[in-house]
Amino acid sequence: MRAITNILRRWYQRLPRNEEGVIRWGAYVRGWVLRLALWFLGITVGLVVVYRFVPVLITPLMVIRTIEQASDSQRPVRWKHDWVSFGSLSPKLQLAVVCAEDQAFLEHWGFDFQAIGKAIEHNQKSRRIRGASTISQQTAKNVFLWPGRSWLRKGLEVYFTFLIETLWSKERIMTVYLNVIEFGDGIYGAEAASQHFFKKSADRLTREEAALLAAVLPNPLKRNPARPSSLVRNRQQWILSQMQMWGGRIDYDEPNTPRPKQ
Repeated sequence: MRAITNILRRWYQRLPRNEEGVIRWGAYVRGWVLRLALWFLGITVGLVVVYRFVPVLITPLMVIRTIEQASDSQRPVRWKHDWVSFGSLSPKLQLAVVCAEDQAFLEHWGFDFQAIGKAIEHNQKSRRIRGASTISQQTAKNVFLWPGRSWLRKGLEVYFTFLIETLWSKERIMTVYLNVIEFGDGIYGAEAASQHFFKKSADRLTREEAALLAAVLPNPLKRNPARPSSLVRNRQQWILSQMQMWGGRIDYDEPNTPRPKQ
């Protein structure tokens, strides 16, 4: 008890005061806010810099899914995740996810404002919500944050998206994205998905298999590339047509994003 009293006394004596000895609580609070902001900035920037070079072996979503599985007797507890390098990720799959999720990926700096505007307009007229998250945003969300739609999480998503677009290359963003994205219940990343659904490594995927994997991404817990529904098949065919429009390849050095005809 005496130790706690001494700690409180020292804390009280160190509080900032004016010339009359009155405690300046505003200055004290501002100082702590500044310290916390600097700590947050240092930790988050440092983490993004580390992940520029180091494989991402665990994400908040992986932990959350495991807890959900363990508490549900109808779901097996499964955690399949195998990190592979950029060179081991099929270029066909890279192109397929760009066509499916973010066709402006090579051009934007993390946010597709045209897609955001269209989504807002659509959501005002329809009960079916349409998202406009880019691959960069999805990567930021999956690596650093938790699932949800709160303003706090969205704000942090914007912050981390800015950081990875600033500190990572497009190739690195794609590498991390395809290594952590959820392709099924407890199945994370392209390599684990390829092995689980097609019994082959991610660098050996065909165009059709790559498009099939990309087709389940909007809802990987309900869509299954091993038993594709008509909806998934239709989505696959659309993705294949988009891949053809791209010339069947993706070029990071000289972006080959198709331009609309004037």
